[in-house]
Amino acid sequence: MTKQEKVDFVINTLNRLYPEIPIPLDHKDPYTLLVAVLLSAQCTDVRVNQITPLLFAKADNPYDMIKMSQEEIKEIIKPCGLSPMKSKGIYGLSHILIDKYDGKVPQSFEALEALPAVGHKTASVVMSQAFGVPAFPVDTHIHRLMYRWNLSNGKNVQQTEKDAKRLFPKELWNDLHLQIIWYGREYSPARGWDLEKDIITKTIGRASVLKAYYK
Repeated sequence: MTKQEKVDFVINTLNRLYPEIPIPLDHKDPYTLLVAVLLSAQCTDVRVNQITPLLFAKADNPYDMIKMSQEEIKEIIKPCGLSPMKSKGIYGLSHILIDKYDGKVPQSFEALEALPAVGHKTASVVMSQAFGVPAFPVDTHIHRLMYRWNLSNGKNVQQTEKDAKRLFPKELWNDLHLQIIWYGREYSPARGWDLEKDIITKTIGRASVLKAYYK
């Protein structure tokens, strides 16, 4: 298979498996998405979706969030892990949104990445899912699968993002990154991986990955 044939196979298979693409993190607007994505660092989406209703019942906008103390926020979000850093980030970015953006989430990568505790991946998710701007946020699933599929060298997530953006059409990025995440969870996990069910890797996978699996 040529590289383009592999790319087409990935796109066609994912469109067949996921014609409707659910958003992993529950939210109602850009602010609640931003907070949910921040909480998802080193935490499962399932756990985040259990905790955000408790947090958002008290504060689902920056004005209510800063009425709480960092300690109060920390106690609510503790099950998500890294709660001291995350509570400081949520409290700090809420203040900045009020002071600089009239309480609204800015619609640029630069402005988002300047917020406390917001990195490139978080900004990319918000730009993609809240504002429909083409982005390709790379999580552990995408990083793993791009390597398994021999579409990236697995060196780091920055390189994986560059490769994904180079290989896949820009108009598909927002759907495709979600489809790959769902595929990784269901068919190509890091643990408990069954290659026979993983049709994409079995068809186009990196030779070294396939050899290691069958050893």
